[in-house]
Amino acid sequence: MKDKISNYEQHIENAIEWFWDLLPDLILAIIILIVGLWIIRFINKLVQRFFERKDYDPALESFLQSFIKIALKVLLVVLVVTQLGVKTSSLVTMIGAAGLAIGLALQGSLANFAGGVLILLFKPFRVGDWISAQGVDGAVKEISIFNTKLNTFGNQIAIIPNGILANGNIVNYSTEPNRRENYKVGIGYGSDIKKAKDILLDICAKDDRILKEPAPEVYVDSLGDSSVNLTLRFWAPNDVFWPARFDLIEQSKLRFDAAGIEIPFPQRVVHKVEDGD
Repeated sequence: MKDKISNYEQHIENAIEWFWDLLPDLILAIIILIVGLWIIRFINKLVQRFFERKDYDPALESFLQSFIKIALKVLLVVLVVTQLGVKTSSLVTMIGAAGLAIGLALQGSLANFAGGVLILLFKPFRVGDWISAQGVDGAVKEISIFNTKLNTFGNQIAIIPNGILANGNIVNYSTEPNRRENYKVGIGYGSDIKKAKDILLDICAKDDRILKEPAPEVYVDSLGDSSVNLTLRFWAPNDVFWPARFDLIEQSKLRFDAAGIEIPFPQRVVHKVEDGD
């Protein structure tokens, strides 16, 4: 019993001695941590001010700021752990093992990081562009390390992982300054096709938002079950495309009605058959 108590006392004494030996390094490590966090915040502010003075791509700015912040914090952790007495070689081995484990556990996150790098390198879209991707339409609000935020037409924020975004289909509506529309409208078989085409072209000619070159064109697209289907092709600048399109649809209906041109709608005819006497 006395031997056990003596062993416990020896362990406690060793622990106290180890703590006092470690205390200076522990205090210095805490100081390094506090000063390091302050330095990181200071550096982040300098980086932010640097980007504000330079005309860089906003997506690149956001990505680099996030990357620099994470890299500096990782470096600070290495310095603190090294100050506590962990050998650099052992630390590298631990980081390598931890990195492998984390990499296997976070394959999706690494894929998203790689996707963000690819987006910044090849620039399929930029902040402010209107895109359609992964079933979502919206304006690009932010490109971060792991995901991209879109501001949708209804003013909701859609967050799409960069991995699937970089490897999926993307339609960028803002790359070109002008956009073409194929407006389809059906008229009755008894209506005057030439008059309907002239009305559509006249609407385009009187709308300053619709480009005159390339000139608008109207074609008979197909002969449907109950209508002759016309297709109007016109070009308009991106910033006025939607107002021009909406007004054209409204004007075509009003002008067709005034000209007596019928726009058929689905209807069903029911014949009643009466039994004979």
